[in-house]
Amino acid sequence: MNIYVLLKRTFDTEEKITLSNGKIQEDGAEFIINPYDEYAVEEAIQVRDKHGGEVTVITVGGEDAAEQLRKALAMGADKAVLINTEDDLEASDQFTTAQILAHYLKDKNPDLILAGNVAIDGGSGQVGPRVADLLGIPSVTTITNLEIDGSVAKITRDVEGDSEVLEVSLPLLVTAQQGLNEPRYPSLPGIMKAKKKPLEELELDDLDLEEDDVAPKTKTIEIFLPPKKDAGKILDGELEDQVKELVQLLRTEAKVI
Repeated sequence: MNIYVLLKRTFDTEEKITLSNGKIQEDGAEFIINPYDEYAVEEAIQVRDKHGGEVTVITVGGEDAAEQLRKALAMGADKAVLINTEDDLEASDQFTTAQILAHYLKDKNPDLILAGNVAIDGGSGQVGPRVADLLGIPSVTTITNLEIDGSVAKITRDVEGDSEVLEVSLPLLVTAQQGLNEPRYPSLPGIMKAKKKPLEELELDDLDLEEDDVAPKTKTIEIFLPPKKDAGKILDGELEDQVKELVQLLRTEAKVI
């Protein structure tokens, strides 16, 4: 099987975000593979081990993203592709990323494309479905189980308050939800092997794309943290007195009654 994983470099989930002039400060910050993309990488490896083929991880970004690609190779992926837009694009959005990825994939004949359900930094969940639409293949989001039999995939996906089971023909794009699997940690032999695995670096020119072809459709005006919440109040005394005080606070301070 020809399997591709769409991967994104994101802030560490434990990283404290610092803002300056309406932008996130990246200097000194720690970056990781987007956690939902790790589920996608793990599932791709398991599918390859069961059905044969190879796994290629691909990302759009700058030189620094090579570190996350190498980790995916250490987990067990076979190849990696970095589409470096650092010198070509001043700004990008989900449209930009999807256009670039779809343009790269259009002649690769993928059987299966996996991506994370959402990126933890943006959370839009747009890139995967956009790529599928541009390639003209079906997509299924928030999957928690994947079984492939020949050219048909049986999929379980999260829906609000329940789950849904679907059968879809390949080629197919799916986005991974937590619970799909348990991503492996790169082993020492895996890390050593990753150093010798191919990591191809491309630019927009290599894809016959111009900046205008992938110009973003949206613009981020400002990023800001939510306002700090006031500390809660603890009511003391007898239960009857607490109830009276609570009602009074809801009426005079919260103004909800």
